[in-house]
Amino acid sequence: MTDETRPEEFSDKSKKDYSHIKGWGIARDSENDPTYPMKNRLPEDNEGYNWERPPLQPMDIEVLKSVERKNYPAVFGKTLPPSGLSGVIRRAAFRKSESSFGRWVPLILADRINMVEGIVDDLKHGVVPNFFKERGWKAEWKYNRQEFVIKSAVAVAVGAGLLSALLWSANKKPTNYH
Repeated sequence: MTDETRPEEFSDKSKKDYSHIKGWGIARDSENDPTYPMKNRLPEDNEGYNWERPPLQPMDIEVLKSVERKNYPAVFGKTLPPSGLSGVIRRAAFRKSESSFGRWVPLILADRINMVEGIVDDLKHGVVPNFFKERGWKAEWKYNRQEFVIKSAVAVAVGAGLLSALLWSANKKPTNYH
């Protein structure tokens, strides 16, 4: 067997009827398979694929780059460059491999911290966030009311528990054993 595969190698030799399974055999027709031409490329087939890379987007902000890629991305977002504590965490995460938890867990944490930083920034500029609208709670209330009520009740219970624990520890008087 060679490294190259051919459509006939994937044919069903048992001739069983699987038509009752939705979507079965959808990719068996090589004329309707968008990846088929890419499976058996010969060196001469790649002629004509030489192209010049388009001009890159100007970099006038900090752009984080993976350690596994030598080039910067051709296109990147400019609306939210890394900043604050979330930016520090993102910079540290981008020093790790794309396949490590040491990259992705900090990036998720940085997203959550960035959300809080955005709320603080809004309040600093006199804008009160509309959480109900921004979090999609109207749609949640309309289409998934039972789950929304359960999630809200759990959030209120956890918040009340944390608040009462903080108040209890603040009001707890130190005892003197002398």
